[in-house]
Amino acid sequence: MSVYILGLNAYHGDSSACLFEDGRLIAAVEEERFRRIKHWAGFPVESIRYCLEAAGIGMARVAHVAVNRDPRANLWRKAWFALAHAPSFALIRERLSNARAWGGIGETIAAEFPGEFSGTVHHIEHHLAHLASAYLVSPFDRAAAVSIDGSGDFSTAAWALGEGNRLGPVERVPYPHSLGVFYQAMTQYLGFPHYGDEYKVMGLRAYGEPEFLDLMREMVRITDSGFELDLRFFRHHTDKLNFEWKGGSPVFGPLYSDELTRRLGAPRKPEEPVTERHKNLAASVQVRFEEVYFALLNRLAARWRVDRIALSGGCAFNSLANGRLYGHTPFEKVYVQAAAGDAGGAIGAAAVVANRIAPNSPRYIMKSASWGPAYSGATIRAAVDEVGDTLSAGDCDVETYASDDELCAAVAEDIAGGAVVGWFQGRLEWGPRALGNRSILCDPRRGDMKDILNLKIKRRESFRPFAPSVLREAAPAWFETDDDVPFMMQVFTIRPERRAAIPAVTHVDGTGRLQTVSEETNPLYDRLIRAFDRLTGVPMVLNTSFNENEPIVCRPKEAIDCFLRTRMDVLALERTVIRRRAEGLANRTAAAGAERGDRGGTRIGSLDQTQ
Repeated sequence: MSVYILGLNAYHGDSSACLFEDGRLIAAVEEERFRRIKHWAGFPVESIRYCLEAAGIGMARVAHVAVNRDPRANLWRKAWFALAHAPSFALIRERLSNARAWGGIGETIAAEFPGEFSGTVHHIEHHLAHLASAYLVSPFDRAAAVSIDGSGDFSTAAWALGEGNRLGPVERVPYPHSLGVFYQAMTQYLGFPHYGDEYKVMGLRAYGEPEFLDLMREMVRITDSGFELDLRFFRHHTDKLNFEWKGGSPVFGPLYSDELTRRLGAPRKPEEPVTERHKNLAASVQVRFEEVYFALLNRLAARWRVDRIALSGGCAFNSLANGRLYGHTPFEKVYVQAAAGDAGGAIGAAAVVANRIAPNSPRYIMKSASWGPAYSGATIRAAVDEVGDTLSAGDCDVETYASDDELCAAVAEDIAGGAVVGWFQGRLEWGPRALGNRSILCDPRRGDMKDILNLKIKRRESFRPFAPSVLREAAPAWFETDDDVPFMMQVFTIRPERRAAIPAVTHVDGTGRLQTVSEETNPLYDRLIRAFDRLTGVPMVLNTSFNENEPIVCRPKEAIDCFLRTRMDVLALERTVIRRRAEGLANRTAAAGAERGDRGGTRIGSLDQTQ
């Protein structure tokens, strides 16, 4: 009989669940996809239900539940910290409340699935789960494993040598010294207050110079044991920060202290314009992050004499640093799991338990991120029929293609003709990136496409770049670094002679956060890009997440709703394709001109009109 292990990230941002069957991953999804609230935190009951449904089992068949938190971990450090730093009573009470929630997972499962679960709950220390989520599912037989984030189980970073199925011993940087807190605090200071906003600082970095590097070096120092903060600049270790997660997205109070505002002045408010000074601050933050990051990685490479590394923790989402890793460390290959942050801890916790149960079994290697829900053609047709009158009134046509080849050929022509395409195919991606199953796709050759998407679809800051999905074998002809990047976790320099051909995916500094695509990892997406290549001679498309300031769409209804309320041109739901009619687009041109005013520039199709 199969052994099922349910992995959970609960009561923290990016709540998630995954399911292993006999040591192999069969399903994984973040709770936000069902709740429709970004980074939803709490107990991932809907994700659990999906995983069980994907396996065709009930909770009674689950023998083990693995949670990526252990309230008993590092108890002596917690006691020493309380004596040394005298944190507020509110902070201590909050930590105890969180510990009770994590410790009561078994009772919560019993309440949600009454009478069904009789298995064992395993509490896996937070950073061990991170390390396992990277190394134990990587293609490496021997590698450094590194986890860096804000904090978890009273540590903020950890590393271990992975050899075969073995991972350890684990060394850690103790709380409160945190490279993740440094980056998050400066992200907040720059006027990006939401959980997960660090990628905005990464996008802004290309526009500035590291004018404030001396101060950043004062705030976080490199040490023989990793790094440490100058705690005068931070308040996470003494004050309750109004961190809230129940029933929604995590919300953090300011992590920086009055000392930072004394040195730098008032923080930027979210509604204020981004100035040259803010761009230079962003550049300074990123440069210092990389200095500390590479110092640690170089030390581990020299110590263990390895040229492979598996990265995890929230800081592993720093695709700028990951892309520069080869030029600043001896490592020759890097693996970053699709959900490197806390969501991925669910996979890490389950992988640890699977490895303990069967330590000599072959490791499962994660090559794809397609582990979420998929929907049948009948379900999709029913969702389209439900809005049939709305589609007709909106000047839309619906067409169903007989084969994947016909679908890809037709949609490739749409993209090459300037259309913005919603691409809804197969199983939902695991992790924060759309990787060709829940994507918005465009022509990377269009110089105006970034403005179109930012203003008309994504409604986000203009300084944020868009990513290219490129055929794996074509990557070295277009990028200066040749590597497998299936999960869009590295930024590489685009070859100078190629940049003019793909302005929509070329950032201001000549880089792109690429995703390499192959038939092995995503056959249908590979087929679509090949069809576009045959038409244009460009073996890539612009790929951005299928959403509009919300979690990536999960169900057909959400994809249709997003299509209808934005100015997308085409929606491909499996082989069912909805297109706005040309005459309908033309009827809206006059209104669009009034909206556009004197901004100038070329616009495409329906994106140049109001709805």
